[in-house]
Amino acid sequence: MTQESTRPLAPAVAASPDRKPSPATRRRGRVGQERTNWPVMIILFLCALTVLLPLYVTLSMSMKSSAQSVDGNALSLPAPFDLSGFPTAWELTNFPVAFTISALITIGTVVGTVLLAALASYAIVRNWEHRLFRYSFFYLLAAMFIPFTVVALPQIQLTGLAGLANPVGVTILHIMFQLSFSILLFTAFLRSIPLELEESARIDGATTWQTFWQLIFPLLAPMSATVAIFAFLASWNDFMMPSLIIADSSQQTIPVLQKIFQTQFSSNYNVSFASYLMAMAPAIIVYIFTQRWVMEGVTQGAVKG
Repeated sequence: MTQESTRPLAPAVAASPDRKPSPATRRRGRVGQERTNWPVMIILFLCALTVLLPLYVTLSMSMKSSAQSVDGNALSLPAPFDLSGFPTAWELTNFPVAFTISALITIGTVVGTVLLAALASYAIVRNWEHRLFRYSFFYLLAAMFIPFTVVALPQIQLTGLAGLANPVGVTILHIMFQLSFSILLFTAFLRSIPLELEESARIDGATTWQTFWQLIFPLLAPMSATVAIFAFLASWNDFMMPSLIIADSSQQTIPVLQKIFQTQFSSNYNVSFASYLMAMAPAIIVYIFTQRWVMEGVTQGAVKG
């Protein structure tokens, strides 16, 4: 055997320094050096502008004087800053009482929605082979396609007969109307939790109740945060249901009181926008500090564990 025959075979295609990368390689580029998708960036910028511009106008108008607010230039900066609209709006709408009522309704809605939706979703997912639970899930999903306006009159009559024409009745209805969407999110998340975790807990002697509260419910924390955020925003910003259900105007929520006192704002746009800003502030603050959990919970629920 000669020395040449013992040499390793050369590759069929040698790497050439002059060889150009393929079009697919050029499109991919290196990690961290991807090309900017300008059409998408422009669309996202315009979408952000539709939110940020009204928010800027609200902030600017609420800090202007009465004369500045009617000068026809909503985009101008306050010169000078005038915060007199906030005390006026505070007294005109009886903001402390309205804020307390709205907060109690919202807190009750969030707690009730998370607990009931988590319990119902756990029962449905773990008993999916039973026809009753499977049909119950489809029944709850069908409720998502029924708007409140369709069933408004029966709800008004029923709450009046049951003595629930008050914030308690609104809280119960908010929970009921949030259950469908919340159960949809919880069931998707529960299917990603391995069944072996529950089997190991049952081997250790845990009951179904203990398994849920000590094992499953803590694992639902990301999705619970997502459901809580959606329930909070829907309850805090709701206008139609409290206006139709609550009979006593002194027990109305902030959105309804703003509509009631809209005529008293007259042309004092600074007072109007100060009232709007005070009503929006809690929702904006909550969303800023919790928005990262929205996509986290939805993403984790969409991926099989």
